[in-house]
Amino acid sequence: MAENIFLFVPNLIGYGRIILMIMAFWCMQTDYIQATFYYLLSGLLDAFDGHAARMLNQGTKFGAMLDQLTDRAGTLGLLIMLGTLYPSYVFWFQISACLDIVSHWLHLHSSATSGKSSHKSIDLSGNPVLHLYYTNRQFLFFMCSGNELFYAMVYLLYFTEGPSLYFIGLFRLIVYLTAPISLVKSGISLIHLITASMDMGAVDVAEREKAAAEAKKE
Repeated sequence: MAENIFLFVPNLIGYGRIILMIMAFWCMQTDYIQATFYYLLSGLLDAFDGHAARMLNQGTKFGAMLDQLTDRAGTLGLLIMLGTLYPSYVFWFQISACLDIVSHWLHLHSSATSGKSSHKSIDLSGNPVLHLYYTNRQFLFFMCSGNELFYAMVYLLYFTEGPSLYFIGLFRLIVYLTAPISLVKSGISLIHLITASMDMGAVDVAEREKAAAEAKKE
């Protein structure tokens, strides 16, 4: 009997993340505390689906795609809300959303086109930044969680400064601390985009050379 990969534990966690994400979107205009809780919990579960996949040997291409799309959709939904709350900064939220989606989509597609088993299978001889990003789980978690925390705190800051810490509110302090992480994460997305474009170009060149060689034989 064939396995039902849709019921694998990592994918069930992924469905739970989607439900939490939708709940966060639903609450964003009415209850900023619940919205932030659901959003951050959905992001936190991102660390558990990968761990479950490795522990239970339940890694699948569907699961990898589900994970990527949930991440991108969650960030996009929050950035749309931030653009509504901070209209004078909407351009930067748009750029951030587009860079995040395009870079990861092209990286995922180039990995599949190149025959890699996973978008996290970075060649040791490839870009050292992406190699660190995808092979060091602590660094990956730090960058992703810091980036999501930055946007979540910018959202909260619209409604309240949070508990006061002497001369500054907690949420504003976290925004200041995580802003550099978010900027670095955007830089990594740009590297994603450039590297994936080069990989796709290499595939095109190889295919054209193969076609030309076969044409000469005829």
